[in-house]
Amino acid sequence: MKQNVIRADGSYDQLDAYILEHSTDTVFLVCDSSLPFLKLSGYFDEAEERLGRRFVRFDDFQPNPLYESVFAGVHHFRECGAQMILAVGGGSAIDVAKCIKLYANMDPRRNYLEQAIVPNAIPFLAIPTTAGTGSEATRYAVIYYLGEKQSVSHSSCIPDTVYMDPDVLKTLPEYQKKATMLDALCHATESFWSVNSTDDSKIDSIHAIRGILEHMDGYLANTDEGNAGMLEAAHIAGKAINVTQTTAGHAMCYKMTSLFRIAHGHAAALCDAVLFPDMIAHTDECIDPRGEEYLKETLLQIAWAYGCETPEEAAAKLRSIVFDKLQMRVPQNVSDHDFETLCISVNPVRLKNHPVNLDIETISRLYEQILQGE
Repeated sequence: MKQNVIRADGSYDQLDAYILEHSTDTVFLVCDSSLPFLKLSGYFDEAEERLGRRFVRFDDFQPNPLYESVFAGVHHFRECGAQMILAVGGGSAIDVAKCIKLYANMDPRRNYLEQAIVPNAIPFLAIPTTAGTGSEATRYAVIYYLGEKQSVSHSSCIPDTVYMDPDVLKTLPEYQKKATMLDALCHATESFWSVNSTDDSKIDSIHAIRGILEHMDGYLANTDEGNAGMLEAAHIAGKAINVTQTTAGHAMCYKMTSLFRIAHGHAAALCDAVLFPDMIAHTDECIDPRGEEYLKETLLQIAWAYGCETPEEAAAKLRSIVFDKLQMRVPQNVSDHDFETLCISVNPVRLKNHPVNLDIETISRLYEQILQGE
């Protein structure tokens, strides 16, 4: 599926046109708590009368959304008779909207997670309000059922259209801006070295890494150009992981987020800052079927994308961005129980995407380095 990307021009005319084309009566608006603080909020306040469409809002979910919230959203969507779904928010809002779309024509008497996906043609537009998750470009969604993370995956949940509005980034808190940007950088970097990488996904990774580095200062200074460039780069990074999936950095960071109450992108960057140089030192343990020489060449290509001559310099640059430029710090006072919890939390599926072998002892050693900031 070729995804349509609309770049905001300040008038919202293109958004009007999409809504009028794809709905006859009711639009189902999935939005998170950020919407009232955005300029875009005024658009929706006036859209009902101007467009002659009813907007039914659904915001009864939290970060790391629950299956129960999705179930309620599906019921609400069916009950209101909406013809299209419009998601406004970060990764959680878009993930909830993805699941509502996926489950909209499935049997509500059975657990949706246990049913085969039946694709549908419900129009679906996403407006990402962070430059990081890339959820608007991927076939993946994450929800929680009985306390356990569930990865939902199907190509039919990818929004057919993305509306890119850099204005939505202006009100993001500084820490969230840093963390989401790092998430995008980790997506692009991990996708590049993933065993599932392709020539096309690598091109997306290069463009994403270069875009993030080019626009980082402007984005952090909240300039229009910087925000627009970062939103674009994060989207391209999402396209890359849609092909390859993430690797060990994300597999190792999820439990850190919940244990230490740090943002997902922050945790992913702490992990990749250690995994990158470790991989360089252990190419002889390559598990990518394309071989060690291929991996070495890939690491050189990553260095080039980072504007460096060697992989070692690129790994050092990533580390400098995380710790020196952005001042992201490691969790303190980690208990033995927390450490043990981390070591057994890693999803082995994502380890299969990582290009070098990681056994239990290696994971333990890496977590020690991560938590010491080494």
